[in-house]
Amino acid sequence: MTEHPSMTLTGTTLDAPDARELAAFYVRLLGWKVEEDESDWVKLSAPDGGRGLAFQTETAYTRPTWPAVADAQQMMMHLEIKVDDLEAAVAYARAAGAVLADFQPQDDVRVCFDPAGHPFCLYL
Repeated sequence: MTEHPSMTLTGTTLDAPDARELAAFYVRLLGWKVEEDESDWVKLSAPDGGRGLAFQTETAYTRPTWPAVADAQQMMMHLEIKVDDLEAAVAYARAAGAVLADFQPQDDVRVCFDPAGHPFCLYL
C-alpha cells in the first residue's frame, strides 16, 4: 500500500428535488448561513467553523422510506442533532417545516423528516 495522502472531510451533501428549498429549511432549523449558492447546489457553513452541509438538486431524486421496507428506496444516511430540550426542539423543527415520524424507536430521540424526506434525529 502506498503512503496515505492528506484527506480532510469538509462536509456532507444531501440530494433533493430542489437544493435551494432544502437548504432554506436547514437555514431555519440550524440557523446556519449560506456560504455558496448556485442554481443546483447550496452550501451552508457551521457558525463554529465545523463541517458544512450542502444540498444538490437531483432531478431523479426518490424520497427514502423510514423505517426501511423491502423493495423501497432506503435511507442512505441521516443527520444526528444534539439538543438540550427534546420537546422544544421538536416543536421548533416542526415550525421550520419538519414532519415528526410516526415510528419513534427510542425515548430520548425523535426522528423527523426534512421537506425532501431525509430522516434526521434530534436527541438529548
